[in-house]
Amino acid sequence: MMSVQGREGSKIVVGYDGTRTAKEAVNVALFHARHFHAEVHVVWSLEGGHGTTAEQVDEARDGLQYVENLFREAQIPCQTHLLIRGLSAGEDLVRFAEEQKCLEIIVGVRRRSQVGKLIFGSTARYVILNASCPVVSVR
Repeated sequence: MMSVQGREGSKIVVGYDGTRTAKEAVNVALFHARHFHAEVHVVWSLEGGHGTTAEQVDEARDGLQYVENLFREAQIPCQTHLLIRGLSAGEDLVRFAEEQKCLEIIVGVRRRSQVGKLIFGSTARYVILNASCPVVSVR
């Protein structure tokens, strides 16, 4: 099992979309960043194109501002990123984490049926199966 140890320049990526589970993931990121002495990158991914509305972009910007304020109050380094790159949220998180050479990825998962708990959501499942760093799932 890979050890997660903080070091200068360590980065944690959090997938955020404003949901309750995403807010829980942010809380875990606050805790990990404090203990691993890491910088946090909060990512909100929208696919773009005809499927993304101006209202969704505004909602994402507002949500990221909310998270940025939480980290500022906690005095933990944080950068927020609204990604609109034509990728699914899972692909965006994995690719971003690789580009940033991140320590770990934190994602929220919704409560589901017994079978659903095994499968997770498509974003979390993609991240868990494809990330090259440890993934923390939060519910």
